[in-house]
Amino acid sequence: MIFGGILAAFIGLASGAVVSGAVFAFIAAIGVVPRMAKRTATEDSVIIYEEAIIWGGILGATTLVFDFSLPVVPVIAIILSLLAGIFFGVLAMSLAEVLDVLPVLAGRIAVKNGMLYFVLAIALGKAAGSLLYFIVSGFHTPGG
Repeated sequence: MIFGGILAAFIGLASGAVVSGAVFAFIAAIGVVPRMAKRTATEDSVIIYEEAIIWGGILGATTLVFDFSLPVVPVIAIILSLLAGIFFGVLAMSLAEVLDVLPVLAGRIAVKNGMLYFVLAIALGKAAGSLLYFIVSGFHTPGG
């Protein structure tokens, strides 16, 4: 009985390590961190960015394993949600940039100027869709 629990814990830990390693390898392969540091002129802070991503992954996985709750302060929840949205937006745009989606699309629809507005429209559309999903009744069913 104890051996089965130890084996299950080992398999769970090993599986989590493989999945998290794959996620971090994906993030590293598409070059989110160096590209973001270059665009914001903070190349000397790449280590801090990488540590933040690693600790965020560790803390996020911990919340799935252990049952605990923190008091909800609306301002902090809003800030954390905004930061999570920014991260996933940067990740999605970095993936699109690596795959050359935007330059190919711009060439196909003959966009010469205004690519900044195109990207901004995508970001604002995603934000509006997320707000509708979570605020308007009927878009989101809790627990489902």
